[in-house]
Amino acid sequence: MRGCFAVPEPTVDNKLMRRRRTFIDLATHTIAVVGGLLCLGIVTAVLGWIILRGAPHVDLHFFWEASRESGLAGGIRYQIAGTIILMLTTLAVAVPLSIGLALAATVYLPRGAARSALQGFLQLLNAMPSILFGIVGYLFFFHYLGWGKSWLAGGLVLGWMILPTVTISLIKSMEAIPLKQIHAAAGLGMRRGQIIRSIYLPQSVRGLFTGSFLGLARAAGETAPILFVATVFAGVSLPEGIRDSPVLALPYHIFVLAQDSLQAGAIENLWATAFVLVALVIGLSLTVLPFRLHNSNRRDHA
Repeated sequence: MRGCFAVPEPTVDNKLMRRRRTFIDLATHTIAVVGGLLCLGIVTAVLGWIILRGAPHVDLHFFWEASRESGLAGGIRYQIAGTIILMLTTLAVAVPLSIGLALAATVYLPRGAARSALQGFLQLLNAMPSILFGIVGYLFFFHYLGWGKSWLAGGLVLGWMILPTVTISLIKSMEAIPLKQIHAAAGLGMRRGQIIRSIYLPQSVRGLFTGSFLGLARAAGETAPILFVATVFAGVSLPEGIRDSPVLALPYHIFVLAQDSLQAGAIENLWATAFVLVALVIGLSLTVLPFRLHNSNRRDHA
C-alpha cells in the first residue's frame, strides 16, 4: 500500500543521468588504470634497460677506483664521496628547518590564514623547478658571497629544495597524533614545550624519517642545482674548505658522460654510473616504505 511517503518511480531523465554517471565513472576508472599501467611499463622498461646496460660493468674496482682520463676510465670513488657529502649537508639543513615549520603549522600558528599561508608557501616552493634553485644559489653564493663553487652551497640549495617534502610529511605525522593524548598532557599541567618534547617530537619521528629519505631520493638525482653551485667534472677529490671547494657527484658525472658518449669508454662508464645512481635512489625510496605503511595503518585506526 502506497502512502504519502512512497518513493516516486524514477523518470526517464533520472535513468539517463544515472547511466551517464555510470559511464563517466567507468571511463574515468579505465583511463586511470590504463595510464597507471602505461607509466609502470615505461618506468619498468627504463629501469630494465639501465640494469642490463650498467650492471655488467659495476664491480668493486669501479666503486673504489678514482676516475681517470676525464671520466672516460677508472671508477667513481670521489663521485660517490661527493654525493654523500652533499646528501649529509642537505639533511643537516632540511631537518631543523622542517621541524620548526611543522611545529609552527600544527602548534604555534593559529588556525586560519596563518597556517594556510605557510602551507601555501610550502606548496609553492615544492612546485618550483629545480633549476631555479640552482640559479638563485648561483647568484647568491657564487656572486654575492663570492664562495665560488662550494659543497656547502650545494647542500644549502638542495636542503631548501627538499624542505617542502620533509615538512609536509612531518606535518601529516603530527596531525595524526590523537588529540586525547595532547589534551591529557595539557590536563596534567604540562606546558607547550613539554608537550612538544614528550608527545609531538617522539611520535612524529617516523614522518620525519619518511620525508627526509624521500627528499634525499629526489636530491640525489638532481643535476641542475648542483651544476651551478657545487660540482665540477674532474680535477678535485675531497673538499678542503668552503670557498672554491667543489666536489664530484654522480648526477653531474652522468650529465657530462652523456655529452661525450661517442668516445671510447664513455658508454660503459655512463651506464654503470647511471645504474649506481638509480640503485641509490631506489634504495632510499624503499627504505621508507615500511614507515609509510605504518603511518597509513595508524591513520586508518585513528
